[in-house]
Amino acid sequence: MDHKKVANEIVSAVGKDNFAAAAHCATRLRLVIKDESKLDQDALDNNDDVKGTFKTNGQYQIIIGPGDVNNVYDELINIADVTPVSTEELKNVTQDGKKKNPIMAFIKLLSDIFVPIIPALVAGGLLMALNNFLTSPDLFGPKALVDSFPVIKGFSAMIQVMSAAPFIFMPILVGISAAKRFGANQYLGAALAMIMVSPGLIANQSWDIFGLAVSQNNYYYQVIPVLAAVCILSLIEKYLHKRLPSAVDFTFTPLISLMVTGFLTFVIVGPVMRLLSDGVTNGIVFIYQTLGFVGTGIFGLLYSPIVLTGLHQSFPAIETQLVTAFTQNHSGYGDFIFVVASMANVAQGAATFGVFALTKNKKMKGLSSSATVSALLGITEPALFGVNLKYKFPFCCALIGSGVAAALAGLMHVIAVSLGSAGFLGFLSINAKSIPAYLLCEVISFVIAFTLTYLYGKKNAAKFAVIDGGNKNDAPKPAANTPVETNLADEIVNTPVSGQAIKLEDVNDQVFSSKLMGNGAAIVPSDTTIYAPVSGTITVAYETKHAYGIKSDNGAEILIHLGIDTVNLKGQYFDSKVSQGQHVTAGEALGSFEIEKIIDAGYDPTLIMAITNTADFANVEPIETDQVKNGDPLVAVTA
Repeated sequence: MDHKKVANEIVSAVGKDNFAAAAHCATRLRLVIKDESKLDQDALDNNDDVKGTFKTNGQYQIIIGPGDVNNVYDELINIADVTPVSTEELKNVTQDGKKKNPIMAFIKLLSDIFVPIIPALVAGGLLMALNNFLTSPDLFGPKALVDSFPVIKGFSAMIQVMSAAPFIFMPILVGISAAKRFGANQYLGAALAMIMVSPGLIANQSWDIFGLAVSQNNYYYQVIPVLAAVCILSLIEKYLHKRLPSAVDFTFTPLISLMVTGFLTFVIVGPVMRLLSDGVTNGIVFIYQTLGFVGTGIFGLLYSPIVLTGLHQSFPAIETQLVTAFTQNHSGYGDFIFVVASMANVAQGAATFGVFALTKNKKMKGLSSSATVSALLGITEPALFGVNLKYKFPFCCALIGSGVAAALAGLMHVIAVSLGSAGFLGFLSINAKSIPAYLLCEVISFVIAFTLTYLYGKKNAAKFAVIDGGNKNDAPKPAANTPVETNLADEIVNTPVSGQAIKLEDVNDQVFSSKLMGNGAAIVPSDTTIYAPVSGTITVAYETKHAYGIKSDNGAEILIHLGIDTVNLKGQYFDSKVSQGQHVTAGEALGSFEIEKIIDAGYDPTLIMAITNTADFANVEPIETDQVKNGDPLVAVTA
């Protein structure tokens, strides 16, 4: 790759004066752009050295690949005369080059806390949905299934207990995640939340503390009170860590932090935050009940634009309150936000499918097909950033479909009674009697968005190169008898670290999960030493020690990425034993990292291994496995 040439092409496509800030990680350029309307997206899409682009959290990211991205970055900052910043500093830069406003910072805070605990809430929600199937009358007949088949009553009762637990003890989940985000000890955060949901708290009773009557409030199902309490806990803990001698810090910092915070929680913080929490929930419900289907229709129109701003990351905090309010007293409302989100996600998926049906571009065919499936299952970022926003009209068509379907859902009072996958599978979370109406609304959302996208795209095909043809990937292929030079061979790529193997698509980084860097696998590590998965040459050994590139002796180009966004640690908690250009043998130690300290710093330690030249092979497939040890077969590569 000619790094200077690529940098010049990127600067030309973005605009030399259009950079607010720039940083890079192991695989991609991370940019904050002043005016995105000035971007020449087609030039980037048709650049052979650019593997993909997308926007997330206010950053425009250009995927270059390991070993090249740092060189392209160095050339870019010189050509564009932009001041280099770290990836951590870049998070706080806006399009005008200034720091983010407090509202966006607060939204990011909520996102960091709630995203990690969503799997537990989704699992509980789906179990709750299963119990609804078993216990709801008029779903499969006049009687509920448990009444028609008494033999399943015990199973239903067990499912009910399992489904309720994540919501009843949700403060503990929030306490752990919030403590991690605020920089406090996670176990102290959990202990404080346990105190707030202790069975020893007796409703309508008080403690007499030095003449002060303190109510024994129980904070089951609550979110906002525990967030505030853990924030205070973190401030006290940090203050004490700095001032107490090490001899007493270990013992007295946890004691004082927990005791003082617990007292403040029951006396002031808990009651005040509970009023605030109830006020927010009741206010949203009032708007929903007042505006009715008009309100849900407007919300449906706006939901996808809200996703673009990142504001939707704050919704889980509100949705959990709506769900728990319904499950506690069946007060007549549930999670209507989930319903609107489902309509919007399905509409975006349908619009992407419309592009798939229209395009003659092989690259866009592949991207739009996978993005469609992802959106229909509730993950819309690949569809939004990879397809619909690039051509604008699919995005707009999806908004219309979403708005109409959301209005109909509001008219028919469709609500969710649990969290889940906001897409076609979302019916599992819907109030049983409303499932037919929910599915009807989803079909309407899909049909409107797809039809509008297809008809508009067909009529205006000449305006869009991706539809009308003209694709670098459509260049004539060599004749069948033309010799093609290749040094590739079949190979088994081994496990670089012991741990729990997971699918690449389950990784919490869309560049890797969407396989833009190639196919591969990921591991939640249980060991701290990284070993070479193949024999080959080290092509990348970053100063930050969080990523390695290896070109195997059989031609596979392998990227090993230690953790997600761990480039921000700048090498802290990592140690490397190899250097660029060094030849290693399979099983040789590459380096190590301190898992617990990385987790305590707020980072996901998942190790990602991608075959970056996947396209050069006939097949690259992960080997189905669960618990793995270093040296176990993990990915099969077929030349």
